[in-house]
Amino acid sequence: MQLQFVGCGDALGSGGRANTCFHVTGAAINLLIDCGASSLPALKRLGIAREAIDLILITHFHGDHFGGLPFLLLDAQFTRRARPLVIAGPQGIETRLKQAMEVMFEHSSKTPQRFELSVAALEPEQARRFGSVTVTPYPVVHGESGGPFLAYRIEAEGRVITYSADTEWTDTLIPAARNADLFVAEAYYYEKIVKNHLSLKTLEAHLGAIGAKRLILTHMSDDMLGRLDKLPYSAAQDGMIVEL
Repeated sequence: MQLQFVGCGDALGSGGRANTCFHVTGAAINLLIDCGASSLPALKRLGIAREAIDLILITHFHGDHFGGLPFLLLDAQFTRRARPLVIAGPQGIETRLKQAMEVMFEHSSKTPQRFELSVAALEPEQARRFGSVTVTPYPVVHGESGGPFLAYRIEAEGRVITYSADTEWTDTLIPAARNADLFVAEAYYYEKIVKNHLSLKTLEAHLGAIGAKRLILTHMSDDMLGRLDKLPYSAAQDGMIVEL
């Protein structure tokens, strides 16, 4: 099983990085975690076949995590996708997706799909199975608009991947990432404390309780990107592949 960082940047494109989108594949799984606005060109640049993707998990409705879906779905129509696709995310995702489709491409939400499209709303701390993938969402803290906000614990093929999503520190990250094979965590700032985002120093204080086997930092501002060569942790880069 592997995870490839299609995009690992923040909403402002710090460091020239693409918006958040991770591609997870294995013997019997093929899914995306988030689909930020720049995801379709990033997927094409990396040569990732969109037709093979079965599941897209959305953490919240900010454009750098959700805004690529209208483009991905329009691309699926024009390339005559036949494979079923499931999009899952926080409560309200069906309405939000229709709204986004209409904002980006008028009448597109009413166009009959050439393929079977299912949209599923997830409940916090209630595991949901999609084929051979088990997804458990955990509520996180990232403001008042653009939510609900979810972190994901993803179990498949004997491995566990957790993604914190965008969040300030919340204790729900401990069960979400406990003993995970890979914990992909936001580290927006190095030590500066701000609402709705996580600093590396804050995260460090809780790593012992989390006990993840591997940590990779993502969604970093210029403050963090300027320190990467001095950090004792792995940091995501667009296109980077992690074997699990």
